[in-house]
Amino acid sequence: MKRLLVHLRRRRGRWVRRVLVGLLALFLALVGTVWVAYLLTTVPAPHPETVSQSTVFLDAEGEYLGRRGPVDRQDVALAEVPRHVQDAVIAAENRSFRTDSGVSPSALVRAAVSTLSGGERQGGSTITQQYVKNALLSPEQSLTRKAREALIAVKLDRTRTKDTILEGYLNTVYFGRGAAGIQSAARNYFGVDAKDLTVSQGAALAAIINRPTYYERAGADAKVTATLEKRWRWVLDAMRSSGSITSAQRASAAFPAFRFYPPGNTDGQRQYLIDAAAVEAARHLGISQDQLARGGYTVRTTFDLSTQYAVSERVRERAMSLPKETRLHAAVIAMVPGDGAVRVLYGGRDYAHQPFNDALSGAVEAGTALRPFTGMRLGAPLTGLPGTAAPTPLTVASAYATAAAAGRYATPYMVERITRGGHTVYTAHPDRHRVMSPGEAATAAKYAAASPLQMFTGGAGTGPGARTLWQSAYSPRLALTTALFAEHPATKGHPARSAHLPDAAADLAAGVRSDVFSPASATPTRGEG
Repeated sequence: MKRLLVHLRRRRGRWVRRVLVGLLALFLALVGTVWVAYLLTTVPAPHPETVSQSTVFLDAEGEYLGRRGPVDRQDVALAEVPRHVQDAVIAAENRSFRTDSGVSPSALVRAAVSTLSGGERQGGSTITQQYVKNALLSPEQSLTRKAREALIAVKLDRTRTKDTILEGYLNTVYFGRGAAGIQSAARNYFGVDAKDLTVSQGAALAAIINRPTYYERAGADAKVTATLEKRWRWVLDAMRSSGSITSAQRASAAFPAFRFYPPGNTDGQRQYLIDAAAVEAARHLGISQDQLARGGYTVRTTFDLSTQYAVSERVRERAMSLPKETRLHAAVIAMVPGDGAVRVLYGGRDYAHQPFNDALSGAVEAGTALRPFTGMRLGAPLTGLPGTAAPTPLTVASAYATAAAAGRYATPYMVERITRGGHTVYTAHPDRHRVMSPGEAATAAKYAAASPLQMFTGGAGTGPGARTLWQSAYSPRLALTTALFAEHPATKGHPARSAHLPDAAADLAAGVRSDVFSPASATPTRGEG
């Protein structure tokens, strides 16, 4: 019996040793496999759509107009993102980012505990893993892809600096409202550049990353706003705990106000402005529209958005009072005499229904609108204007702006400056030259001042049956041209045809003038056809 027990103990010892050897061999094989897989792993290039940028358009004061491009994204250097915004994102998404190896097992545990306890949701992936998943790999959900994600994350962490990884992440992560990247998010939510984000705004954007398609209605939906505010507080508390902000900063932080979402009906006006500016920008850069849209440019235009909206609202209100069988067309251009900067460009009520821009391309019957220039020998490009039966409103506006500048013509322009990656690639230098003598300009001004401001007479040129109404007014700082005409819309079997202007047309023209500048500051003239 004793011999049997000894024999069994020896066999068990050999079995244990074999199991241990087998486990060690399996472990070493596994480590070897992972090591070989790591050595063979290469960091792939970002997907084309994640590096594609949009071109952003701003008004004369730097307010966001809109964008062109397949995705609403513009790269910014990490140095242009305030440190408190970086810290807010790290607090919300991956608090060990600065010290982890790209993959954090503890983050998975925290996410599980948080979910089970009903606390704030945290992602199980590190910022590095999220960047790999969003920018470098396909979105498929599989163990193979997850394993590759982890290997690439580790290799990325060992071969790139933390700042490089964070910069890539901030430029590609989705924030809702169509915004990919911190720069577009800052503009879409708050109307500012990323570099100007406050502590409160940065914490709000960091909180949004967790559920972007839900939180994008913050500011417009009370329930969404309240839920985001709770998470915003959680982010700020984490920043205070880590020392990213002081207790005083935390105590003074106020939940930020958001731009309304979805946008209102002013977007229909913005597209006219963006269209015109995009054409001009592409021409100056010598590239195609598609290249412009994908190039990551920032185009500062000459437009005055507040005045543009005032004019748009006035035309909309007047048009709504007209019979349905009559459609009123208005073209309004205001520009700076002697400089050519276009401040107002109203070419249609709604881009979605009428993309054609009446102000730039519409041929409107002139009638007596050009009478002050009759008999003048104007220089190029206004040479043939006095005899033109149906000029474009832009051309007429240019003529009156020239008269306001004592005869010096300035090429109308809508793009003031273009930058890319923080560098200026174009600055407007419009052509300016004399096309009429100072005496001729004075004659035009005297004619205008001598003409009573009777904005509506007609009927084959006079009386109540006028087909078009023009009004031009100018001061040394601004020249305004308004052209009005009406049509009966096309119906089944019948094309669109011209209509007589309603009696309210004169009031509309006067209202537009008051929106753009005080009548006392301008010298008006009008003509109707």
